[in-house]
Amino acid sequence: MIKKSERGQSLVELAISLLILLYLLSGAVEFGIIFFQYVQLRDAAQEGALFGSMNPTGDIDSRVRGASTSPINLADVGIVGITVSAIDKVTGNVETVATACEGDGLTVTVTFEHQVFMPFMARFIGPTRTLTASVTDTVLTPPQTTSTCH
Repeated sequence: MIKKSERGQSLVELAISLLILLYLLSGAVEFGIIFFQYVQLRDAAQEGALFGSMNPTGDIDSRVRGASTSPINLADVGIVGITVSAIDKVTGNVETVATACEGDGLTVTVTFEHQVFMPFMARFIGPTRTLTASVTDTVLTPPQTTSTCH
């Protein structure tokens, strides 16, 4: 027989256990969404780097923004940042894409501020997480003549 002082013990144990499980589940869901968004950013950066390696003077920014609209609308210039730079293969210096030579690196970086949607998860990881995906590809078709290249 259960004592009168132990009647609510199971209910309290269930409440504490459910709270812990809820935190774990919401953390897994938040991580899954962040990871899915990061993969989208990485794929868009890869698309831009591949396009830029064959056409450095082309509109790389538009190519990246046109890569996907879900779960992040990459076309929204207010939430997604894109930077494109070339790296000289000899000196390692950052240069403009217009002066890139064959064999130089072309780096496309895409950034996005993920808004944490689980209110109590924001206490642990903050209200936003900055996601950054960067891909470097080799310039295959230079935009200029090879007279200024190494």
